[in-house]
Amino acid sequence: MTDATVAEAGRDFVRDIIDADRAAGRVGTIVTRFPPEPNGYLHIGHAKSICLNFGVAQEYGGHCALRFDDTNPAKEEQEYIDAIMRDVRWLGYNWGTHLHHASDYFEQLYKWAEHLIERGLAYVDDQTADQIRETRGTLKEAGRDSPFRGRTVDENLDLFKRMRAGEFPNGARTLRAKIDMASGNINLRDPVLYRIIHAEHPRTGKTWSIYPTYDFAHGQSDAIEGVSHSLCTLEFEDHKPLYDWLIEHLPVPSRPRQYEFARLNIGYTVLSKRVLTTLVRDRYVSGWDDPRMPTLAGLRRRGVPPEAIRDFIRRVGVARANSVVDFAMFDFAVREHLNKTAPRRMAVLRPLKVVIENYDGPGEELDAVNHPDDPSQGSRKIPFGREIYIERDDFMEIPPKKFFRLSPGTEVRLRYAYFVTCREVVKDAAGEIVELRCTYDPATRGGNAPDGRKVKATIHWVSATKSLPAEIRLYNQLFTRPDPGAGGDVFADINPNSLEILADARIEPALAQANDEQAIQFERQGYFCRDPDSAPGKPVFNRTVGLRDSYAKA
Repeated sequence: MTDATVAEAGRDFVRDIIDADRAAGRVGTIVTRFPPEPNGYLHIGHAKSICLNFGVAQEYGGHCALRFDDTNPAKEEQEYIDAIMRDVRWLGYNWGTHLHHASDYFEQLYKWAEHLIERGLAYVDDQTADQIRETRGTLKEAGRDSPFRGRTVDENLDLFKRMRAGEFPNGARTLRAKIDMASGNINLRDPVLYRIIHAEHPRTGKTWSIYPTYDFAHGQSDAIEGVSHSLCTLEFEDHKPLYDWLIEHLPVPSRPRQYEFARLNIGYTVLSKRVLTTLVRDRYVSGWDDPRMPTLAGLRRRGVPPEAIRDFIRRVGVARANSVVDFAMFDFAVREHLNKTAPRRMAVLRPLKVVIENYDGPGEELDAVNHPDDPSQGSRKIPFGREIYIERDDFMEIPPKKFFRLSPGTEVRLRYAYFVTCREVVKDAAGEIVELRCTYDPATRGGNAPDGRKVKATIHWVSATKSLPAEIRLYNQLFTRPDPGAGGDVFADINPNSLEILADARIEPALAQANDEQAIQFERQGYFCRDPDSAPGKPVFNRTVGLRDSYAKA
């Protein structure tokens, strides 16, 4: 990447910490990591962590590892591992040779757990998960010691080895750190380090019957990999004392430090993996890559370019305090990027037929620029003839004041073509408008009148005979309120109008060759991209973003 330099990145407290550490000689090479759990797809919130961790490593000449926190095989799948790797690469980052898994260190982590047992700092507990939860106490009340806290070192070592051997069922026993059941930080009240899970692991198969918790695996994995700055979101702030306690009491090869930053929160958006999983599982959406989802796969399918996501993350910045970002800020970043790069085409989403009665020729081809601000994109030919389609919203039989588009007796400009005037409205038996009869001025070819007369509107159109049928999918916000779930049920806030399918749209012939991954501006409509559901002769286009923030106004 060429846009990741210290000068361009701006300043924030994380980079200030790194600068201070380097100046004091505490660190040499800057090493960070992005440690996702492979139990779902990455979302826009993860993009902030990806950009920060990979970004600072690049800026300071270090490296960032991609490490899978694969410590819970009951929820992890190879599909998620593959999707995460694909998304990180798509976002523009490369871990090089630094691809790791917590499972790479299972044997070492087990030995370190025995190290704690041998020093009287860990014990095997026979209490159930509910009992552990009940005896842990509250913020105002200290926890109570487990009745198994006093087991001898030899007894604990024996039971822990038998746990590994698979002698006990799920949930029968755990390994807990022996710290302080009266600590003001609940995370230090003898946290669980290992639990029994009889499930096949995507990488280690059935080798293990016990698995380390995130709290035990994370810091030690950082230490093994030589991580200098372990950057995580604020929900892990209360876990930091445990992170430091384990580093202090284990013979780890390095001493990483954890720093917390505010997670990304966006209006009208839910980034809870639990909720996102339910949306997919219960078919509120079509899948993890549904364009209404805030997943990177969904954003990619919607046509959002990775450059726009990186720019959005840069604009949001890195802070210590949580806040909510207006969704319009994300749309703005996407729109600003696409305005510079997306070629222009014409598409009529809700067609209304127009017959130009005084047009007698066999048809012609007109010149149209591919991008008004980028001559290097060249031009194209668009077919024009006696019958065309215009947007149904561009005509009103009885227009209100300041309606400057087509109406009986008014003249408008057809983009790249001619001036036309509506002469007659044709209706069906039910009184619905089905066709307009118009005339055109052949002297206005190209959209300019030699006599200098002006019109108040320019509308887009496509040829009725040479345009192509298409399905257009208009995606709106998945939730109806900026704080989904604040009323108690997040699923009650799902927007019933989050998807509108227009099955009878018409597109100009040049769109038949549209690049699958390239966003296109449909003139006067917004930015769109071709969907994988496209079939020969019937392409499908997803709306990426409108030309303006109409949702906020609504």
